[in-house]
Amino acid sequence: MNRRKMNILAALYKADEKGLTEKELAKALEIPKKGEKKMGDDLAEMKKFGDVTNKKGVWRLKNIRDYFTATITAVTPRAGFMTENENGVEYFVRGRDMKGAIPGDEVLAKKTADADEFHKSPEGLVLAVLKESDTLMTGVIVSENGRLMVMPDKLCGEPLFIAKTGTKPLKVGEKVAFSIKKRGERHFDHTVAIADAFGSAEDAKSSAEAYMLVNGLHTEFPDEVLAETAKLDISEPDPDEVARRLDLRGEPIFTIDGADTKDIDDAVSIAKTDGGYKLGVHIADVSHYVKKGSELDKEAFYRGTSIYYADRVVPMLPKELSNGICSLNPNVDRLAFSCLMEISASGKLLSYRFEKTVIRSRVKGVYSEVNKILDGTADSAVKEKYARVIERIPIMRELALILEKNRIERGSPEIDTLEPKIITDENGICVDVKVRERGTAERIIEEFMLMANNSAAALAMKEKIPFVYRVHEPPTVEKLTLLNETLTALGIDPQGIGEKSAAGDLARIIADNKNSDKYNVINSIVLRTMMKARYSEEPLGHYGLVMPEYAHFTSPIRRYADLSIHRILTDYVYALSNEKLCKKYAKFAAESALRASNTELSAVRCERECENFYMAEYMKKHIGEEFDGFISGVSPSGVFVELDNTVEGMVSVSALPLGEYDVQHGVILTGAANGQVFTVGDKVRVKCVNVNVNGGFIDFEFARLEDRG
Repeated sequence: MNRRKMNILAALYKADEKGLTEKELAKALEIPKKGEKKMGDDLAEMKKFGDVTNKKGVWRLKNIRDYFTATITAVTPRAGFMTENENGVEYFVRGRDMKGAIPGDEVLAKKTADADEFHKSPEGLVLAVLKESDTLMTGVIVSENGRLMVMPDKLCGEPLFIAKTGTKPLKVGEKVAFSIKKRGERHFDHTVAIADAFGSAEDAKSSAEAYMLVNGLHTEFPDEVLAETAKLDISEPDPDEVARRLDLRGEPIFTIDGADTKDIDDAVSIAKTDGGYKLGVHIADVSHYVKKGSELDKEAFYRGTSIYYADRVVPMLPKELSNGICSLNPNVDRLAFSCLMEISASGKLLSYRFEKTVIRSRVKGVYSEVNKILDGTADSAVKEKYARVIERIPIMRELALILEKNRIERGSPEIDTLEPKIITDENGICVDVKVRERGTAERIIEEFMLMANNSAAALAMKEKIPFVYRVHEPPTVEKLTLLNETLTALGIDPQGIGEKSAAGDLARIIADNKNSDKYNVINSIVLRTMMKARYSEEPLGHYGLVMPEYAHFTSPIRRYADLSIHRILTDYVYALSNEKLCKKYAKFAAESALRASNTELSAVRCERECENFYMAEYMKKHIGEEFDGFISGVSPSGVFVELDNTVEGMVSVSALPLGEYDVQHGVILTGAANGQVFTVGDKVRVKCVNVNVNGGFIDFEFARLEDRG
């Protein structure tokens, strides 16, 4: 279908059942008189094929109710996906039916097939592009017959002509971002304009920077935001504000973070009492500096969260704030929002209150150093550094162990997910990938933050004020049924996992298989069974933590959800009435929750994609080497293998024994002519045979495949 026919369909759809005469259609499409005959020929042909009807000189779409508008969400060289605008239903679209549409385009579409047991989404086709997107995409500069072109990363499998090169000279092998300059009828007919160039596509840093740009993840702050920031680039808080607050500068408060952390937003204090413990969690009072409606606030709302990958941080707030006046640096006065709790000897929360405070951290603690104090290996230098708080550290561990025990007894699953730590050199090149360690000190701080977060949500629910909750809903019946089937297929007793299983049932599966060879896989499968946590203005509870009340209060430097509830709790602490709180914050809480959820998903995707670039860059130096790992997933395309350091690659089906492969229960690949079966969790040895840094892909082959039974 040519572009003129597509435009005709779009115009008739907009006209709805009223339709258009040929003269009205020509006017709507701005077709000159000499072009009206071609338009008439197109209409006649479209009528012949049953696309349009003509009654008394008025043209209409045939069966117009079968048509709908949708937005293109993803495109690959062979297919795409679109989401119906009215009801959010996702459709699969074959590549030949995309009509050259790109992500972000609003299109006129038609359903062609329902979802079935083999296809999770209904199928549709694009009839016309109603509104063209200016979405940026990524690709690599290639040379075709001496001419520089762009090979898109995802749009299609053929290079595209460059109509506009931009200001930077281009080189073969360079990673670029581009937009569509002139549309064609198919993806490979488009011509492009280069928006930016980033350096070699074989450098992870270049691919990560390109990903950030095309996904609207800003690394730089707008001038108006920096102008506001400059006014807040101060070393000490305002003395008048300090005088209005609860003064905790005499308390032994201190922070514990990673060694390279610069944006320190939480500190703790602890004391043992006759009946239990006094725990203070003191959070940087970001809301005092980032006022609602300011340019800083608007930008923080847009970003929603800080993004962390490799050696980079893309902060929610400018570093002058996040590393400066809003960071709880040692030996300086800082404004804080404190949650002061009393906890019984058995770990029960007896009382809590929230106070606007001023604090002075005694020491910038480091997880690894605190762990050495706890295990008795700290040297004299470390002991001297922590001299003013060192007697508090064993008390922290004592309370944290009680809280952890209570959480486990509630039935909260102890899911151990291995997180990668990307090590880069001075040039930003990945030189190693390790498993991120999580020691005793890390777990202590996690337990204390959980208590403060729980207290914040409990207060909001008790007072019935607008809030942004962190919610985690129970798994669907379908997910729990699939978990039962998957565990059974792996030879693991599902212990009655069924339609109404509680979190404790999942916790038991994990605990009972702690020493199993398939422990990592079980963790992964249980995690996939659970719903994704999100933010909501409704207190829906937290399934994984087994808490009816939960929120995120403890990281306002890097999460807008936390900043939002600080703003609400500030007015609560300053005695704003419930009626006024509801009027002021009901809409704000709902908008903040939605934005925080969406930006969190975007950040997680970004971090995962960028980690893939860096892992591929690391493995490029290890092509030809063998590694131990385990099968982490299977698909009709091959077998995924994860190495001990969390790097994951794929053994293509083309590298497996001949056969007709099929996936059973989502975890077993069968069909090899020699009878071999590949099961998730199996330990394997693989050789790295190919790497594509630009795509973040790693190709493995099984080593000594003949030894596998």
